[in-house]
Amino acid sequence: MAGQARVALFKSVGAVLERLPERLTVRLARVVAPRVGRHTKGARAHLRTNIAHALVADDDSLDPQLLERFVDRGFASYGQYWAESAKLPALSSKTITSRFVIAEGLEHLMAAKALGKGIVIALPHIGSWEWGGSFLASLDMPMTAVAEELEPRDLFEWFKSKRQAIGINIEPLDAHAGTVLLQTLRDGGVVGLLCDRDLQENGLAVDFFGEKVTIPAGPATLALRTGATLVAAACYSGPGRDHHAVVTPPIKTERSSRLRDDVERVTQEIAKELEGLIRRAPEQWHVLQPRFRDS
Repeated sequence: MAGQARVALFKSVGAVLERLPERLTVRLARVVAPRVGRHTKGARAHLRTNIAHALVADDDSLDPQLLERFVDRGFASYGQYWAESAKLPALSSKTITSRFVIAEGLEHLMAAKALGKGIVIALPHIGSWEWGGSFLASLDMPMTAVAEELEPRDLFEWFKSKRQAIGINIEPLDAHAGTVLLQTLRDGGVVGLLCDRDLQENGLAVDFFGEKVTIPAGPATLALRTGATLVAAACYSGPGRDHHAVVTPPIKTERSSRLRDDVERVTQEIAKELEGLIRRAPEQWHVLQPRFRDS
């Protein structure tokens, strides 16, 4: 019964948010989220540490008041993310496309599409990756992604259906996910993988903002095994109500050694590109979990 009540709550809130004016829900979210964030000590401490690493290599050189303002902006951006994501299924493809002011590096995706060998997009938790996925769907490049299974199963299926409504296919993060992603790439499709967190705690160690952390090896492994084009990308909120995306030039994935050695090398290159994307808008990096030793 508790699970059914949870599903009913999410569906009800989602239905209300889809019907309310987006300007109103986003404005409320940007006001309420920072206030909530000031009372969530653990999440705020983690976000503070993560943003500090993204701003400079040595967070001791940061002005404390400036950092706190960035953290408040981080919570405001996180609130906006949820408000906009809830509204996305109610927006037309034309509306979504019209609110993309620029897609820097889009030519890299177009060139990769023409090759027909598939595209792997390494994504950070920046801005709204769902907006980016929906925009790609409007360009006839629908994206397949993976997500943690939610309990109860009905809740996961509801979230999945909402993503499918905006052109993103979601596969559960289970033993069958790899097979689905490989086939998607072999069919010339697009796979998008959020990879600035190591959810399964089985990633590879990389240098990331001056520290050793682990990130998933999936993007590198898929690209090396299939010959798919590998890029990193982020979809940022702003300016105003609009969005803009940045796609990096393709990351080199030519085989040069044992597969494991190549995976390690390419994964480090992914981490480097993610750093650059995050540094463009540290306050939009929505990672409220520990990423560094001092988190």
